[in-house]
Amino acid sequence: MALSDDIQLLAQVPLFQGLDSDQLRLIAFGAERRNIQKGQALFREHSPAECAFVVSRGHFDLYVENRAGELEFRDRAGPGTLLSELALVTMVERKFTAIASDEGEVVRIPRTLFHRLLEEYPQVASLLESRIRQNIVELALAATRMAGRFT
Repeated sequence: MALSDDIQLLAQVPLFQGLDSDQLRLIAFGAERRNIQKGQALFREHSPAECAFVVSRGHFDLYVENRAGELEFRDRAGPGTLLSELALVTMVERKFTAIASDEGEVVRIPRTLFHRLLEEYPQVASLLESRIRQNIVELALAATRMAGRFT
């Protein structure tokens, strides 16, 4: 795919909405495209996360390990989905396993590239910080709503 296609894809990702074309170009130029075969794991739960992925083509089934050590389906991610966004900011563990449900392609965004974006465009940091903070709040609220299931 062309650099312009990657910029267009990144512009659709909620975390990156509002970034200008130069900022998106920096990410797109430094990112790496990867083809993933059907049934191939993109990453596994509990593995270290040094990058995030944007799904550009295909779908990925997201699983979490249950107490018996078996994978349980949780969700499906399609084009435009950003997986492991917190990995862009700091070292974290993957919270789920992502397996290609069909042939797909992802854009790999390393943490170092994201940090370069923040260094070159400091104004972007406050915008992205508020979006990440809002995502964490929404996650916490969803977990609170589910608390009754676990007591």
